[in-house]
Amino acid sequence: MSDLSRPVGPRIIAVANQKGGVGKTTTAINLAAALVESGQRVLVVDLDPQGNASTGLGVDERDLTTYELLVDDAPLNSVIQETSIEGLSIVPATVDLSSADIELISNEKRSFLLHDALRQTAMDAYLWDYILIDCPPSLNLLTVNAMVAAHSVLVPLQSEFFALEGLSQLMLTIREVRQAANPNLRIEGIVLTMYDRRNNLSQQVEKDARDNLGDLVFETKIPRNVRVSEAPSFAMPVLNYDPNSLGAMAYRDLAAELMKKHKKIAA
Repeated sequence: MSDLSRPVGPRIIAVANQKGGVGKTTTAINLAAALVESGQRVLVVDLDPQGNASTGLGVDERDLTTYELLVDDAPLNSVIQETSIEGLSIVPATVDLSSADIELISNEKRSFLLHDALRQTAMDAYLWDYILIDCPPSLNLLTVNAMVAAHSVLVPLQSEFFALEGLSQLMLTIREVRQAANPNLRIEGIVLTMYDRRNNLSQQVEKDARDNLGDLVFETKIPRNVRVSEAPSFAMPVLNYDPNSLGAMAYRDLAAELMKKHKKIAA
């Protein structure tokens, strides 16, 4: 019996949280860089109209983007760009993507466009191990496309007051996608971001998350780290900007924990 927890081809993970400012894009690009550093081949799909993942990976030319991939049915190999990091590619985004929700509403396959795009036969030649989809900070048609296309959802959770309250709507959306379009979609895990171990609030958020979500919460926590914040302005992941920083080491730990989990699933 087929099981999407053991996918043939690249493992597709949607990085999603409808709240902005939780470290979603930061997690997508730095986890991608850490996976590449571990010998994996990774594609980042920038599905956020702000295009921050594209900027953070140093992509300036964005003639063909996720907008053309979804709206104009552009071939996947025409929209993929190599980054300066060997083994890490990206499908970039621009603000054009902000109109996609309206333009696609009349398309009867509107929720499956990214799913179908990422399963074109041209995919086989790239030999990716992972595809990470950086979702917009909202539960719109783009995020639904990501969840329909993905095997799992990774949720960055900022270590702040009310952090858990926003999760209920996200979990509801995941449940709805399971029922309607992708029954094998699972939650990859919750990763605590902007964590300050000296701060009682961070520790309380961690306790609440682990009490409520148990093993879904990754052991690795991403610290609040100035190097992580600075890296995007230099158009590179923190692993390249300052490889020895606490933030870089945390994303390496997250990548290792993720791969260990996948090896256990595949065993």
